[in-house]
Amino acid sequence: MSKETVEGITKIAVSGFKSLANECDIDIRPLTILAGANSSGKSSIMQTLLMLKQTLEAPYDPGPLLIEGPNVQFTSAEQFLSRLTGEERADRLQIGIESCWFKSSFSMTTTFRKMPHGIELVEMTAERKSSTLPSHRFTLYPEMPAEKITLLADENPMLQGFNTVGRSRCFLNLESQDRHTVVDFTQDLAFNIVNIIHVPGLRDNPERLYKLTSTGPRYPGTFENYVARIIHEWQETTDQRLKTLADALYDLGLTGQIGTEKIGDVGIDIRVGRLPDRGTGETDMVSIADVGLGVPQVLSVLVALIAAEPGRLVFLEQPELHLHPRAQVALAQVLADAAKRGVRIVAETHSSLLLLAIQTLVAEGDLSPELVKLHWFTRSDNGATEINTADLDDAGAYGDWPEDFDDVDLKTQSRYIKAAQSRLAENP
Repeated sequence: MSKETVEGITKIAVSGFKSLANECDIDIRPLTILAGANSSGKSSIMQTLLMLKQTLEAPYDPGPLLIEGPNVQFTSAEQFLSRLTGEERADRLQIGIESCWFKSSFSMTTTFRKMPHGIELVEMTAERKSSTLPSHRFTLYPEMPAEKITLLADENPMLQGFNTVGRSRCFLNLESQDRHTVVDFTQDLAFNIVNIIHVPGLRDNPERLYKLTSTGPRYPGTFENYVARIIHEWQETTDQRLKTLADALYDLGLTGQIGTEKIGDVGIDIRVGRLPDRGTGETDMVSIADVGLGVPQVLSVLVALIAAEPGRLVFLEQPELHLHPRAQVALAQVLADAAKRGVRIVAETHSSLLLLAIQTLVAEGDLSPELVKLHWFTRSDNGATEINTADLDDAGAYGDWPEDFDDVDLKTQSRYIKAAQSRLAENP
């Protein structure tokens, strides 16, 4: 996929959030892997984006930043503002996002500050680059004097006629004096943010009755709430994606059949084949509540990847949760297929098998290395997150990282072999 045809969110930069005290940034490719030890900042960098999502989706104006919502939950800014060892707590949070649309890119950095009465949006810097239109960059802040806005308009003709800075949820925009005309620089970016599909690591337990919900195109909150209705719609409309889902479940060794049954006007029962085969008999189907946790936990992941359109960002927290090692390896192919369709996947994982399977697909020529980006998160002695980034080569290798999943695996195996040999030597 060439840079000219890339669409969607392509970069995130954060500072002042939890262990991301100093600016940390990650490039977003169609398949982006976040790896590293627990509490190293992998989820944190995405939580900032999710706070913007829930701020934009709220049915009321929650102010500049909704910190307690369906995707991220805090009760106080002190819970997420950075505080490194030996340093005072930060009072500012910066979130930078870059997105691309056709042959132009738009980057935005918003600065939030903790004030005695709450969180304020104190500054926004925006920059648009285009191969077909003039590029421009400018900074806005509340109570910005009209004369400074006029100076901006001298450099950017599209800003002429506006003299007041206004707030629209978590962004700033320019308004005319009567506030009847608004220039919204962040419309495309906001579209990409609210379109994020979020599959959290803590997913609900399987149910016998799932509530009726919408089937998109947007999915406010977390995605598992919509899975049953989406599968039901695919079944009712004979959508090919239902077969794609069944095939993926079969390839993971979980089941070869899936369907739904509507229960009155209140809910849906998800039913799956009792055995992991491709049988067609509907009599050997059971409720998803009667099978192991692997099927219901991975179902949100699979449906999200299959349902997502090109350019849409899908954030998966621990997609390998409750999966057998064989299924973790097979999951790599599902991720690769979605990435090749242009879906933008960010997967936060602890699975060395999943990573190795992705490397193998690259080495086998099934997945272009240009579609993959690896980010490894570590923490320094003072608690600050550091990110090392790697590209895969044609052989699927990524060079030396600060710590490697395989090193842990090999050391554990070596430790066991030495202990077993020692025990056998003691008891010949």
